[in-house]
Amino acid sequence: MRFDVLTLFPEIFEGYLGQSLIKKAIDRGLIEIHRWNIRDWATDKRKSVDDKPYGGGPGMLIMCPPVFACVEAVQRAADPPGRLIMLTPQGQLLNQKLVERLAQEPRLLLLCGRYEGFDERIREGLKPLEISVGDFICNGGEVPAMLLIDAVSRLVPGVLGDETSHKYESFSESGLLEYPQYTRPREFRGMKVPEVLLTGNHQEIERWRREQSIARTLQRRRDLLERRDQRMSGAPAGDANAGDRVSGRTEPDAVDLRLDQQDTPDGRDD
Repeated sequence: MRFDVLTLFPEIFEGYLGQSLIKKAIDRGLIEIHRWNIRDWATDKRKSVDDKPYGGGPGMLIMCPPVFACVEAVQRAADPPGRLIMLTPQGQLLNQKLVERLAQEPRLLLLCGRYEGFDERIREGLKPLEISVGDFICNGGEVPAMLLIDAVSRLVPGVLGDETSHKYESFSESGLLEYPQYTRPREFRGMKVPEVLLTGNHQEIERWRREQSIARTLQRRRDLLERRDQRMSGAPAGDANAGDRVSGRTEPDAVDLRLDQQDTPDGRDD
């Protein structure tokens, strides 16, 4: 899979690309990440890429000419031209389902903004898929681009050591938060590993993990259970009765959510 990052600050990615799974994936040829400086397509002597907004207002906007020229040149640099994505707080919220769809694309072009954003005609003319990584503002699109690359690349075959590991993580196929996990030592400062994990009984371990996933999701992200129930029942989004069905589950594999406190120890967040 290929990522092309279009940015005014390509050097920001230096440390990120040289570490851990991303570096290994690049070295093994599983993913490609190319960086392009939008300023290289500016045409004046000062290499200007921004200007004041018409009508007044704070800050500067990234201009159309260098962005259009950069995007079109990068699209021609390899085949296929790829899916253009604009990182913007006004975009569609990035979640695991969207990540899974993006992972099916052979090539993604990530357009990173700066300053007060883009001239609106960049949206109109290039028609990017606009994506937000959350309801907050970053200094630019570079860190959101790293986040997107990180999430998508995990789903590229071969990037993870265990090809099934991503299926058990929070927001994965189950739609639940991940269950608590433990490693050695068996006891630390009075906190013990749950006995069921030491039994070797895989059926009981799987049942415990499912109980823990549901309990943790109910406690921390009830909205995920409501959406999951809506998908299973075919109820439309915003169904007022969806929450009632969460607490009154009648599925054959439903579990008792009234777990003892010792069965739900605090664990490491994802």
